[in-house]
Amino acid sequence: MLRTKDILDEKDKTLRQISKEVKFPLEKSDLETIDTMMEYLLNSQNEKLSEKYDLRPGMGMSAVQVGVLKRYFVWAMEQEDGSFDKKVFINPKILSTSEELMYVGEGEGCLSINRPVEGIVLRAARITMQYQDINGKKQKIRLRELEAIVAQHEIDHLNGILFPDRIDKKNPYKGKDKYRAF
Repeated sequence: MLRTKDILDEKDKTLRQISKEVKFPLEKSDLETIDTMMEYLLNSQNEKLSEKYDLRPGMGMSAVQVGVLKRYFVWAMEQEDGSFDKKVFINPKILSTSEELMYVGEGEGCLSINRPVEGIVLRAARITMQYQDINGKKQKIRLRELEAIVAQHEIDHLNGILFPDRIDKKNPYKGKDKYRAF
């Protein structure tokens, strides 16, 4: 079982590397990594399991965060009915973004950043993304608001970018009064 301590910390230089395209069929190790990451996300959003195993809650995780430099990420987004939308995105590419920007009201968080970070990250409110599923089939998806923010955050990981890199150092809340919060 993956624990919070197993997730690479921002001090680890691996997180600054650009992940490589994935070839199909997927290797057994990649399928296992995907399952492990998904299990962590689901357990981390379960109050009892999160407390029992000391898991920091997360909605998305990129392979690089567990030391695998390959272009894939997973998410587990809780739905209104308590079920989870679970997705695997392999070789994701953002095809288009909205002009409208938004930010996470309480600030973005990251399983690899174990400290408070002041400021906001402006991200496209809507994106269209192309990716491959676990069978290698090309997919196209349009995401809005939280889903778009999570996808952009995870794709940043695949490109060696951490969210504090996107915060204006001189004015960490720049744009807060101009753009919409989620």
